[in-house]
Amino acid sequence: MIGFYVIIGAISLVSWLVSQKLKSKFNYYSKIRLQNGLSGREIAEKMLHDNGIFDVKVISVAGRLTDHYNPLNKTVNLSEAVYNQRNASAAAVASHEVGHAVQHAKAYQWLQLRSKLVPAVNISSRFSQWLVIGGLILGAASGNSGIGFTLAIVGLGMMALATIFSFITLPVEYDASNRALVWLKTNNMLTDTEQDGAKDALKWAARTYLVAALGSLAMLLYWGLKILGSRN
Repeated sequence: MIGFYVIIGAISLVSWLVSQKLKSKFNYYSKIRLQNGLSGREIAEKMLHDNGIFDVKVISVAGRLTDHYNPLNKTVNLSEAVYNQRNASAAAVASHEVGHAVQHAKAYQWLQLRSKLVPAVNISSRFSQWLVIGGLILGAASGNSGIGFTLAIVGLGMMALATIFSFITLPVEYDASNRALVWLKTNNMLTDTEQDGAKDALKWAARTYLVAALGSLAMLLYWGLKILGSRN
């Protein structure tokens, strides 16, 4: 189990470092007030309308970095700071979340696939590791590797689904950022300095998803080797 804790420690450390960098970037760019004077809500609404989307509402939600698009009720949910503030960070986040709404409206294939996997991933993420560990323990304790191996393989399959989901999330997030940045630039919403800030902030936001995907892959490979090793 030492290898498990080493991987967990490494993933947690990298994730923490990227998260801290992301927070520092957003704090820095939140100090750059937009010359156009628009709030995050106003930017989101304008981007929606410019893309011919009039059935999506922009609402405020509590918390920090809680921004998201909900395809079920068609709402762009912006944290209070992003919703109200008028800075480069708010512009970046608001337009990024609208990027997801545009993906939904245009039936972007990766978003559609991701949405279809959400129910299954919600279940698999809860039980996969328990099944893997339980299967390995059962096989070792009973001396009958058949039942334990089967349980572990089921858990590994669930873990693989979650890993696939995390990698499918990458093009969804990168595409939303690209849509946001292109719209901001094409419509001259930001100055060059503000545009660079928005791009840098979204770059670090995307890296959190990349770290999560790589971490999920590392855990999948670790447990896969453990299970196959126990079989031998």
